[in-house]
Amino acid sequence: MRLQEVYAFLDQLSAFELQEKWDNSGLIVGEMGREVSQIVLSIDLDSEMIEEAKEGTLFVVHHPLIFGKLTQLDFAKYPANLIEQMIRKGQSCIALHTNFDKTHLNRYVFEQVLGFEVAYQEGFVCVAKGVWHYHSLLKHLKARLNLPTLKVVGKKEQITSIALCTGAGASLMDEIDAECFLTGDIKYHDAMKAMSENLMMVDIGHYESEHYFSQILLEELKVLPLLAIISNSKNPFHIETV
Repeated sequence: MRLQEVYAFLDQLSAFELQEKWDNSGLIVGEMGREVSQIVLSIDLDSEMIEEAKEGTLFVVHHPLIFGKLTQLDFAKYPANLIEQMIRKGQSCIALHTNFDKTHLNRYVFEQVLGFEVAYQEGFVCVAKGVWHYHSLLKHLKARLNLPTLKVVGKKEQITSIALCTGAGASLMDEIDAECFLTGDIKYHDAMKAMSENLMMVDIGHYESEHYFSQILLEELKVLPLLAIISNSKNPFHIETV
């Protein structure tokens, strides 16, 4: 298949026009007329992954390799070092980021991973209604997401509504109409604001809440006459117990 054909399939699956204005989803590296030898799915790219993949590989990733203003290609620095590796091997890269959050990822994590029933979804945010108790909810989240610890802002003994945005969604807190908000990368000042507004927040991790991207997309790509495989990118953080 040509890159253009895969791009068109992905655009139909999760339209690139749905991405946020600040995002950079779509073709990151490559040429639309180029033949693709295989597809490798991952939340991010790293040097080892590129080295192991064969020539002509198309990487479909969640996080855009080029994000923000790129003013120079210094091949000793990220992301130019990875771009150089890919160019040498004739590899390509497409990102499905905020558009895929809206159409697939957030709802999948909310329903299939956490087991909540979506009452409604607005943009990135999924919301469930019900009754949950503080300690049982935290145990549930830790077990479902395989998290050893949780950072929590505020405490509500009984919770009647839960909202979720995978990745880093704290900037959306003003739009949250729920008692508890699950997201990742909660900063100190976000926490202070949430406490002052009586919003309980639980940090479920950026990588931990988004690494399901590959398995969701793999199922969708099975209809294509092209091998698609998952290459699990590494979480850049690790927990030290020493």
